[in-house]
Amino acid sequence: MADKKSKKNTKQQNATIAVNRQATFEYSIEERFEAGVVLEGWEVKSLRDGRIQLKESYVVIRRGEAWLSGAHISPLLSASTHVNPDSIRAKKLLLHRHELNKLIGSVERKGYTLIPLKMYWKNGRAKLEIGLAKGKQLHDKRATSKDRDWQREKGRILKKG
Repeated sequence: MADKKSKKNTKQQNATIAVNRQATFEYSIEERFEAGVVLEGWEVKSLRDGRIQLKESYVVIRRGEAWLSGAHISPLLSASTHVNPDSIRAKKLLLHRHELNKLIGSVERKGYTLIPLKMYWKNGRAKLEIGLAKGKQLHDKRATSKDRDWQREKGRILKKG
């Protein structure tokens, strides 16, 4: 029994599939949500191989449902021989109704944006972390860059001293 658990833990250590690094630079993240993703079989196989790009993707709300648009999943040549894969099709996101209502209110009334932050495996299922975010101005980006540089420099000073 202990052998099965150790095998599972080693498999779960590399649970992150993709990270949208540009998101934290372009936006200030107010709140994070975890959403399930409705995928086709060939998409799951491609995700297991790490073939997804979240950089230019975004989340839209249509008719009370959340959809992931612009995420590019490259099809595997061996896995998608019998289907015609659409690599940038919109994927439905699975959220609780109260979470959806909160997101709809924030996006429509308060001017927030929904952006995908990270995709990862959780209990064998692909999950997407989405962020409720506000866009940063140029001066905000400069301040973030300055803070990051200062933290790095401070670490170096403390390490020497």
